[in-house]
Amino acid sequence: MRHLLALLLTIAALVVGAYVLLDPEDAALDNAARARAPGQFVMLEDGLTHFEVAGADSGRPVVFAAGFSVPAYIWDPLYSMLADSGFRVIRYDYFGRGWSDRPEREYTQDFYVRQLTQLLDSLGIRGPVDLAGLSFGGAAITSFADRHPERIGSLIFVDPSFVAPARPRSRHRSALAWNLHMVFGGGTDDMATGQMADFLHPENYPDWVTRYREQQRFRGTRAAIRASHLGIATSENQMPQLRRIGASGRPVLLVWGRQDRIVPIAGSDSVIAAIPQTVFVPVDSAGHLPHIEQPDAVVAQVIRFLRGVRD
Repeated sequence: MRHLLALLLTIAALVVGAYVLLDPEDAALDNAARARAPGQFVMLEDGLTHFEVAGADSGRPVVFAAGFSVPAYIWDPLYSMLADSGFRVIRYDYFGRGWSDRPEREYTQDFYVRQLTQLLDSLGIRGPVDLAGLSFGGAAITSFADRHPERIGSLIFVDPSFVAPARPRSRHRSALAWNLHMVFGGGTDDMATGQMADFLHPENYPDWVTRYREQQRFRGTRAAIRASHLGIATSENQMPQLRRIGASGRPVLLVWGRQDRIVPIAGSDSVIAAIPQTVFVPVDSAGHLPHIEQPDAVVAQVIRFLRGVRD
């Protein structure tokens, strides 16, 4: 028994050692790390939020909500091109992503709405804003618009993804199983390399995976991603929210890459059915990120839409 116990302890020590050695989360997201970040930070109820503001101070505010896991830089180059066109543009990292804190919370739609609400309040923006959501950001801005319709001038959906009961629940029910999968099962690396599927021509973006891996170094990232999966699995169906947006007559722009393999363009039918006033812009030769692969075409359509919207 003593020999068996010693063997088990040795195996356990080896497993723990290998876990520590292979764990990509080897850095603290502290002031020293954040010194390299662009933009600014603000302390909100649930933690520190990273954001960037560009363009004219007197310009009309356009706020960008990112996708599921890629930080706010996913809005390049639409963010900078709108700023150059006279708009006041704001983008931010969700909690658990980029340079924002990784709080131990339930990552529900209410959680994302609270972060955006408090960010806007901190910037003194209480009037209507034009709110853009990419992929999962479509779910986030839909929830925000449903809870705070008085704060919305218009909505811009880019290849949006919405919460619905048909979404599968997270495969990783326990934190232990999730961490083992991410460290030993290659889950962390798969999340990084899998981002290339967003592009129709991934060969044109050789640094995309490297940029993504930067955030994966900070402790708490994979726990936040797991909490986000669970938050989606337990969220309410958003189709009633979309129909309420449609009934409100709120101006809506829908931009979608025709070759999107992540959220196929066929999903546009349900959005248009729920929001009949939608201005639909399919983008040729583009995958899940049409504003990156076809920036000139997308920016032209977004500016035309925004300049035609009346508050």
